[in-house]
Amino acid sequence: MDQEQDRTYDRDRAHDRRIAELLARMTDAEKLGQLQQLAWTGDTGPGGGQNHLIETAAREGALGSVLNLHGAAHTNTLQRIAVEESRLGIPLLFGFDVIHGFWTTFPIPLAQAASFDPAVAERDGEVAAGETRSNGVHWTFAPMMDVTRDPRWGRIAESCGEDPYLTAAFAAAKVRGHQGEDLRDSRRIAACAKHFAAYGGAEGGRDYNTVDVSEQRLRNLYLPPFKAAVEAGAATVMAAFNTVSGVPAHAHPHLLSDILKEEWGFDGVVVSDWNGVHELITHGFAEDAGAAAGLAFEAGLDMEMVSTDLADHGRELLRAGALSAGRLDDAVARVLRLKFRLGLFERPYVDEGAALTGPTAESRAAARETAGRCVVLLKNEGDTLPLSRALSSVAVVGPFADSTDLHGTWSGPGASRFPAVTVLDGIRAALPDAAVVRHAEDHDAAVAAALSADLTVVVAGEPTELSGEAASRSDLSLPAGQEELIRAIAATGRPFVVVLVGGRPLTVDGWIDRAPAVLAAWHLGIEAGHALADVLFGEVNPGAKVPVSFPRSVGQIPVYYNHENTGRPSEPDEPGAPFTSSYLDVGRGPRFPFGFGLSYTDFEIGEPELSRDAVGVAELSRGAEVEVAVAVRNTGQRAGDEVVQLYVRDRAASVVQPVRRLRGFRRVTLGAGQSEVVRFRLGAEDLGFWTNDPAGRFLVEPGRIDLYTGNSSRATARRTLTLTP
Repeated sequence: MDQEQDRTYDRDRAHDRRIAELLARMTDAEKLGQLQQLAWTGDTGPGGGQNHLIETAAREGALGSVLNLHGAAHTNTLQRIAVEESRLGIPLLFGFDVIHGFWTTFPIPLAQAASFDPAVAERDGEVAAGETRSNGVHWTFAPMMDVTRDPRWGRIAESCGEDPYLTAAFAAAKVRGHQGEDLRDSRRIAACAKHFAAYGGAEGGRDYNTVDVSEQRLRNLYLPPFKAAVEAGAATVMAAFNTVSGVPAHAHPHLLSDILKEEWGFDGVVVSDWNGVHELITHGFAEDAGAAAGLAFEAGLDMEMVSTDLADHGRELLRAGALSAGRLDDAVARVLRLKFRLGLFERPYVDEGAALTGPTAESRAAARETAGRCVVLLKNEGDTLPLSRALSSVAVVGPFADSTDLHGTWSGPGASRFPAVTVLDGIRAALPDAAVVRHAEDHDAAVAAALSADLTVVVAGEPTELSGEAASRSDLSLPAGQEELIRAIAATGRPFVVVLVGGRPLTVDGWIDRAPAVLAAWHLGIEAGHALADVLFGEVNPGAKVPVSFPRSVGQIPVYYNHENTGRPSEPDEPGAPFTSSYLDVGRGPRFPFGFGLSYTDFEIGEPELSRDAVGVAELSRGAEVEVAVAVRNTGQRAGDEVVQLYVRDRAASVVQPVRRLRGFRRVTLGAGQSEVVRFRLGAEDLGFWTNDPAGRFLVEPGRIDLYTGNSSRATARRTLTLTP
């Protein structure tokens, strides 16, 4: 171990001694209280009703955590009750959903994943942590790392898309951003890896719905991001609302105990989702509240959010043997350990004078820069983009042209206090004062504005309320009237571009062929308008890629790049091939495949070069690696970013493998004419797979592995690596 690991180990040993001392002094009621999180109603101040109950529980030492209270003065007030008036003086843990910003809203997580730059997520996490901790909050319920292949699911906006490797990289980065090197740091907060597990596989894309999944798919697709988060040091994990192969995740011992705690060695806190314990009754898994609590906590849950089944029935469960004393003490020890790691026993209060009360110039600059890295150029006929600052007149139309609804779902308290910069204002700020910028709200006025302008920017998409939790959609086309507006603007014959905002991939086939240029802008946060203007006028050359496939129609869903072949595969863009796995009326493949995105310049990516053409399976098991070198060159006339991507395919395996799996990516910036060699390293983890053995069996088998490199999941440059016995 290095010196920092030594110090952490020593601190944890000291914590364990103090935890043991506390456990020896605690009553059962106090122990059960540590496992309870209650929700504060309203942002501020002591009060009646539920808040009065929270104050009473804190005073009695019968509460471990409070949800949804922020503000240094407010958290300090409640913390003083717990620390100075309860028998043992155990501090409270304050939690809050900080998904992509507290005061300073960054792009939604799906947009951040489009950057293919984990530093974007780390920067968001770092800025958010500083704002959050200064306001008395110690714990966020992020990152969400649910891999999903269904854009109908509203929470795809919170995800990193359809690929486990990309999601794992962003999960680890967000954990690092939130937690830093030491949770005692007054600028850091505890992260929470959620939702464990397979929540993104909900049938029909309906939130909270059933997931029936094999062990191999669970381990190969859904679990890798969680393992990466745990390895990055995530302090907590949240159970998922869904069932996993018939067992609710909140009471799933295979997930919560066998894999997470035993196999992965996770020593942090497993928290329920909102009311998730009590919903075991609704699932039909538990007969009553007492049974729900016993099943959940014996399965490995450590803290109950909002519902009070354990607090209400814990003592009778202990007497009946439905909850063991050892399991209770283990859960309490995990909660106390987190509080020690956060330094709450030494510094339970925050400095009210140092509390950040809004975005700073530095945080806004960070939000603007990262937002620019998240915009995907989907189409650019005739080099319509970037726009010239010499334009004498620009029309900005569409429902989101002058809208501040650009923060996105789960945007934190800052969204209600600090409006997002509109696209209209961003464009006005980017153009000289002499330029005429026209804005029109209704259809006819927008067409008239387009006819009188040198160029029109149509800002279309979906509002925040149509994505996020409990916001599933069966129709992914633009809301009513927007396609008609785009077609009407196209009919003027005047130049125009479309900026597409939203929280998910949308179906665009009804209008995109008429649009010369299209940007996927997502919900970019507080600096959205300025960031989009930066991209529109070429201050920023777009280099992002789509982290999830864009379907041609809802009927194709699920459509994703890392699918398995059938015995009768079809071509992705050819409809109706006889006796193949295809549709009669549309190709099997997406409109825009995973990893796709254009630039204002051009790049040439070479074939992969291997450090060796063959490697033994036994060597790989001992840590051997194969280096893959890929040359990339900017062949255009301006500087820009390209994302070099590496995919693998096992041609034949004892468990059928996806046609491609992303196993490396790197975003590089190159000036005109510049080149670089990007290097990746492949080991056993990249070339093997999990089987259906419930105990967890990872295999690397002899055979041929095709390696593909390029700038999307449709990369064609290929080399073959042979794995020998």
